[in-house]
Amino acid sequence: MYSLREPATARPGMTFHQMTERVRYEGAHPTREQAEDVTRTVLAALGRQLTGDERVELAARLPVEAAVDLTAQIPDAQPLTGWGFVKDIATRTGATPATSRWDTGTVLSVVGHLAGPDLLDRILTQLPSGYALLFGRAELTQAA
Repeated sequence: MYSLREPATARPGMTFHQMTERVRYEGAHPTREQAEDVTRTVLAALGRQLTGDERVELAARLPVEAAVDLTAQIPDAQPLTGWGFVKDIATRTGATPATSRWDTGTVLSVVGHLAGPDLLDRILTQLPSGYALLFGRAELTQAA
C-alpha cells in the first residue's frame, strides 16, 4: 500500500542490472557486458533524438545509469527517422543494419515498458516516422 504522505515521484520499474538482463534475454546476447553495451549505445542515440518534457520524464522513469546515458547527449538539431536512427547506430558501432535494428528494437521495447503507454505515446508523437515499430508498436499512417 502506498502512503499518501510520500511525494509523488517517478521510480524506475527495474534496476539497471535487471534492465540489461532483460535486454540480454530478449536480444539473445551471450553476455551481460554485450547487452550493457547495446543498451548504452541505444540510449545515447535516443538521447540525441528526444527533447523537452518527454526527455525529462523518460529519464525519471529509467534506472539512474540508463538516465545518465540518455541525458548525457545533446539533442540533434534535425531528428532522424526511425530507419535513419538504426543506420546511425550501425555506422557508429560497425554493426550491420539488421543487427542494429534487432538491438534497437530490443532496447527500445524495454524502454517503452518503463516509460508506460501515455509517455510512450507522447514520445512517438515527438519523433519522426518509423519509431513506433522500434518500440514494438504498430505504426499507422494516413492514406494519401
